[in-house]
Amino acid sequence: MSDRSSLAVILAAGEGTRMRSQRPKVMHPVGGLPMLGHVLAAATRAGIGRFALVTGSGAEAVGGFARKSAPGADIFEQRERLGTAHAVLAARSALAEQADDVLVLYGDTPLVTPETLERMRAELAKGAAVVVLGFRPAVPTGYGRLIEQDGRLVAIREERDASEAERQIGFCNAGLMAFRGESVLPLLDAIGNHNAKGEYYLTDAVEIANAQALPVVAIEAEADEVLGVNTRAELAAVEAIWQTRARQAAMLSGVTMLAPHTVYLSHDTLIERDVTIEQNVVFGPGVRIEEGAIIHAFSHVEGARIERGATVGPFARLRPGAALGPQAKVGNFVEVKNAEIGAGAKVSHLTYIGDAKVGAEANIGAGTITCNYDGFDKALTVIGEGAFIGSNSALVAPVTIGDGAYVGSGSVITEDVAPDALAIGRGRQVEKPGWAARFRAMKALTKRTRV
Repeated sequence: MSDRSSLAVILAAGEGTRMRSQRPKVMHPVGGLPMLGHVLAAATRAGIGRFALVTGSGAEAVGGFARKSAPGADIFEQRERLGTAHAVLAARSALAEQADDVLVLYGDTPLVTPETLERMRAELAKGAAVVVLGFRPAVPTGYGRLIEQDGRLVAIREERDASEAERQIGFCNAGLMAFRGESVLPLLDAIGNHNAKGEYYLTDAVEIANAQALPVVAIEAEADEVLGVNTRAELAAVEAIWQTRARQAAMLSGVTMLAPHTVYLSHDTLIERDVTIEQNVVFGPGVRIEEGAIIHAFSHVEGARIERGATVGPFARLRPGAALGPQAKVGNFVEVKNAEIGAGAKVSHLTYIGDAKVGAEANIGAGTITCNYDGFDKALTVIGEGAFIGSNSALVAPVTIGDGAYVGSGSVITEDVAPDALAIGRGRQVEKPGWAARFRAMKALTKRTRV
């Protein structure tokens, strides 16, 4: 359908009232990406070329995000809430440009797939003037019913306006619709507000199209795909479905997950084949993991690159800017932030490495920290290839440890260390024979005197 021009009108005017939030509803994240972002991504992958976004409150935040995600998107504000048809007509100037295909989508249905949108467009290409997306919920109460005759969709009846017989229908309206471009404005302009709420229902376009002998069809989607979000509980339910989809896709691509239901992915997580992920691992945005890496249990990874054969955890945290080279190791209770860990380097346990470059095959002992922040500015620590940092050392940045150098355990290093040198920055050990016994005797005497 690349030869057909297309426009998606996305209704994103829902407020966060029932979400109990100041944040616009469509900006609440699923898989770390605002719900609106998922809808924009699905439409883009379905070949949609232009976007018109209809917003309400929070228009600045919603519009700003939309322009970054879909450059060139037109933003329209719906000042009055008079129904779905009224909302779509807020984008009249975009509709007037007459795309071949016009899809009406919702910013709070983040699970819709590109394949379903492509099926809707395919029906338009075959001659339909209006395409309605339907589904079959376990309990249809509250949904508009799709009324069909001889394979033709003749009406959508909102439950409050439906007869008792119509309420027995299990095929329900998902809300998403597609229109032939030349028909959309005449149909919308013909919609009145003669219903129980006095609003302009987009669904009335179906009966109007039938009255004009225009072809109208309904296609079916899975119920999960068209779930909308109005509350935090519904947001959690959608998140759970999205995570299940993402885990399944990862495993089908060659990723091993020992306990998939305990692994949480982000919308942009990239994991290559033969990666193993153990239990209770969380990935934030911006993670790429290359072939053969192992992420051990209870690790948290965000904004990090993990190269071939590297290992992380258990109980490790990689923060934004962390980059592990091939075969590098970041072990238990290690935190890495904005730091490069070279090929084969080992940071095995109980360590903080921030704003640093660690050379290949270097070994960082337990309890080592890079002192990267002076309360005002961050500074860089450079640890050379093959360097050995003894346990419980503090490297006060800016500082460079040369290739092959050694730092004695317990050192505080404030000056550069030459390659292959040994640096010791600690006080000389002093021993006082018999001091402990005398101290205990004095304390015991003091205690008896007080009594």
